[in-house]
Amino acid sequence: MSLNNLVGISLQRIQPDTAVIKRMLSAARRNIADAHVREISAENRFDAAYKAIMQLANVALQANGYRTLTSKPGHHMTMLQTLDQTIGIDKQTVIVLDALRKQRNVADYSGDSVPMSAVNECLSNAESLMKRVVDWLNINHPESVE
Repeated sequence: MSLNNLVGISLQRIQPDTAVIKRMLSAARRNIADAHVREISAENRFDAAYKAIMQLANVALQANGYRTLTSKPGHHMTMLQTLDQTIGIDKQTVIVLDALRKQRNVADYSGDSVPMSAVNECLSNAESLMKRVVDWLNINHPESVE
């Protein structure tokens, strides 16, 4: 299903805003830095890395002229699952990112602890996604990258 087919279901069309995209990239960078802080809990490090992934997926959508309808359930899933269409992320990576989303939900809603292996996986994927998003922006929307 194309992004345009999702308009009104889980997405809405927007005018890309360079200032918002720059702020979201900065926020994602801060969250990645926070996820590296060893003095905080594994859960908070995981949350910071996951938040960076969501911010980057949101940047990809917004740069393409879309945003999720946050009033509808599943907006995190939508942001992740559209990465193949927004910046060309392969399906296997989308599956990994979605597994991290599910792990985040389990930790948030059941109080389960987060193993360091999950923190490392989430952080690695956040850093990789940052590179992919910035590379894509440099080619397609260089005005959005500082």
